[in-house]
Amino acid sequence: MQQYKNPDISEWATILKRPTFDFSEIVGRVQPILEAVKARGDAAIFEFTEQFDQVKLDDLRVSEAEMLAAQEQVSEELKQAISVAAQNIRTFHAAQKQPVLEVETMKGVRCWRKSVPIQRVGLYIPGGTAPLFSTILMLGIPAQEAGCQEIVFCSPPNKSGKIHPAILYTASFLGIKNIFKVGGAQAIAAMAYGTESIPAAYKIFGPGNQYVTIAKQLISQVGIAIDMPAGPSEVAIFGDKTANAVFIASDLLSQAEHGADSQVLFVTTSEKLQQEVQEAVYEQLERLPRKELARISLKNSRNILVNDERAAIQLLNEYAAEHLILAIENDEEVAEKIVNAGSIFLGHYTPESVGDYASGTNHTLPTNGFAKAFSGVSLDSFVKKITYQKLTREGLSNIGKTVEIMAAAESLEAHKRAVSIRLAEN
Repeated sequence: MQQYKNPDISEWATILKRPTFDFSEIVGRVQPILEAVKARGDAAIFEFTEQFDQVKLDDLRVSEAEMLAAQEQVSEELKQAISVAAQNIRTFHAAQKQPVLEVETMKGVRCWRKSVPIQRVGLYIPGGTAPLFSTILMLGIPAQEAGCQEIVFCSPPNKSGKIHPAILYTASFLGIKNIFKVGGAQAIAAMAYGTESIPAAYKIFGPGNQYVTIAKQLISQVGIAIDMPAGPSEVAIFGDKTANAVFIASDLLSQAEHGADSQVLFVTTSEKLQQEVQEAVYEQLERLPRKELARISLKNSRNILVNDERAAIQLLNEYAAEHLILAIENDEEVAEKIVNAGSIFLGHYTPESVGDYASGTNHTLPTNGFAKAFSGVSLDSFVKKITYQKLTREGLSNIGKTVEIMAAAESLEAHKRAVSIRLAEN
């Protein structure tokens, strides 16, 4: 980790810069995949699966036999953990349901708003070196609680043509049935445009590699909804003299191990803690199975000493981290001053890992500074908010003149007449 001591505010933009990549080449590779799947459907999917996943499939849909086999391969211990996590996630997201909001804005003018579920959503779950079965809980549960009628689920097969058993078990645990062996950009294309086997979804959710990320960005440009802009995972931690350097180092590494393009940031007001964390990070790094990925990530990461708490808060709001840990004595007080973050973890005993898996909050969060304007996935992500209005004759009489004046001022005569004709009937 690169260390900084009380950097001037003029240096912050440079210090806080995320790792940047040239995506032009990836766009050039992804665009033809999207076009091929749109034009040729399943045939293109089979070809890309053989090319990229090195397996020739006969059927894209996961069979009932495969689902049953996966259940046998998952330990009872993991099944119990999934059950506990699912209950917490469901409890938190179910509490987000909003009743119909109805208001009479003036006599005879009644307006209301109602949450209506998106009918069909697509979920993408990566396989690869880290099969993210936990993300199924984070996406599938709010989709169910929102009332989405259909869930389309895609995950890449391995070279044996199988999806990781923990992924299949978790999907089965939630009762998801439309499961397809498709990965990468071709999976996003299939859920965006639909194929003979895979239904088109109205909104697509889920993390993935750079090809998946670019595919989602490209389809969003042609009117297909996605969960949010996404990039490599990240964490920022603010620690004071009460913090435990060993705890902090473990949290930093928990994000660094996601991949070589991840970034972690440590901010402190204690020079002693800054050095202790630096040492603890590299001591713990050597014990990790994914240490080489984490080592590359740490080269793009920062360990920053600032003068005081005010400067720390200002710097953290500027960074707008996906995950923010406040390992400080007055954590709740400082949390009230944080306005840019995806999810906040307070105190010395709240590792970011609990949010990733089981506390109940959602781990699908805005990265790359998008927390300045975007929220993480929630129940709201799976619904549309439709507004309604109904006027009585008295209501139209009360509001009519206002509408006529405004429509005339905008030179929209038909708008005015739509009111005037009704008022004349009265």
